[in-house]
Amino acid sequence: MRELVIGLDIGTTSVKAVVFETKGAIVAEAEEYIETIHPKSGWSEQKPEAIEQAAVLSLAKAVQKADIQEGEWTAVGISAAMHSLICLDESGNPLSNAIIWSDGRASDEAESLRKNGGDQVYQNTGTPIHPMTPLTKLMWMKNTGYEPYEQAASFVSIKEYITRKWFGETYIDYAMASATGMFNIHSFEWDEKALKLAGIDRSRLGTISGPETVLHGMNEAKALAAGIPQDLPFVLGAADGQLANLGEGAIEPGEAAVSAGTSGAIRQFMKGTRVSKDMSTFSYAFSKDLSIVGGPTNNGGIVIQWLKDLFKFEGSHEEFLALAEETEPGAQGLLFFPYINGERAPLWDQRAKGNFSGVQLEHKQPEFVRAVLEGITFNLYQIGRSLDEAAGETTKICVNGGLARSKIWVQILADVFGRDIHLSESHHGAAWGAAWTALVATGRASSYEEIKNYLPKSEIVPANEERHRQYKKIYARYEKIGRDIVNHF
Repeated sequence: MRELVIGLDIGTTSVKAVVFETKGAIVAEAEEYIETIHPKSGWSEQKPEAIEQAAVLSLAKAVQKADIQEGEWTAVGISAAMHSLICLDESGNPLSNAIIWSDGRASDEAESLRKNGGDQVYQNTGTPIHPMTPLTKLMWMKNTGYEPYEQAASFVSIKEYITRKWFGETYIDYAMASATGMFNIHSFEWDEKALKLAGIDRSRLGTISGPETVLHGMNEAKALAAGIPQDLPFVLGAADGQLANLGEGAIEPGEAAVSAGTSGAIRQFMKGTRVSKDMSTFSYAFSKDLSIVGGPTNNGGIVIQWLKDLFKFEGSHEEFLALAEETEPGAQGLLFFPYINGERAPLWDQRAKGNFSGVQLEHKQPEFVRAVLEGITFNLYQIGRSLDEAAGETTKICVNGGLARSKIWVQILADVFGRDIHLSESHHGAAWGAAWTALVATGRASSYEEIKNYLPKSEIVPANEERHRQYKKIYARYEKIGRDIVNHF
């Protein structure tokens, strides 16, 4: 008889439910997409009810595909995207949409806080001051008299909204709490200074709990709709970033994971907590002993799509990226600073703007495509250098996400970092990380480190030492020009 575990991955683009055997083989998967709406320029929202419905439907479809029989169930682990914020009434009904990470309405509040006491908040919470955070969103709500804020009984992320609907409990794991910007990573309590800035008290936030917290007794109607037993254990899990690292096996010192989709990030687990001196990286708790250090970028695949649309290139995505192979590293002197969507790490400035530097008459599409790929990579490399300072030297890099399917970009990544790149066959790192957390919580796995025995096969893309030496010189120029560009946003 099979032993099956489910990873429920609640993302920004979609909700995925993946059924795994307990040794990691994928049995079935289902995905439901989520619509993002933009009521005003710079605002990004999603319907909480639609996300919860997508979670139920993805579970139902995955369970049906897997044809799970009685006795095969073990547990469900939950992963969720960070930084969402929903205002709820006393009954747990939404008074607002979910305001997601990419929403920029709190830019003024973030800028003001960075200039006035933000460093202390960062030192306490490990969360850089940026409009992505629920802290600055709450400050905006307070400052503008936002009606749902004035009426709200509580404030939650999408994960707490769903677990409250399903289990009647409002628990928030350490990782999701860290992402609010209001969780003190040293005391593992809500931070009083941050709460005062937000204009709320701790009674209006979730109960802080560890990733192995088990939820029992799913709402009968929800369990029936999802096609799962009502008494199936659900494990609280963590945020998608931490669980993606876990699912890729990047959990030891020096092992970093790069996520490269529409946006991107580079992250590394470490013992204890450590924040950077210049607010260049985040430090989010995972457990009482482990935290994850790194930096997210707004600008990944979205930049490539922008350039493809700009050039009105009618071929495939792969054909477009292949143009980069027609020119040498450095794109004949053309540099690109990829801040077209504002930027989180390493700048933490939503007003940041993209720039090409060194444009010449002889530059054609191949140079622009290569410069954009290199610019995305230099940005990740710059974040990686700050990560090395905080968590120690990176010795292994695992890569996942849509850009990981581009051979030319993965090779550029290997050559810029000067490290071999490990490419997983699976694109479900966060879901497998959530599922593994559920196995640890229910006693079917002895430790998080044991996951290394049950990882999908990976392809290794070796770094080219000669090109790495070239890129070190090119990056020095990128860094020098970049220091000046930030003064002109």
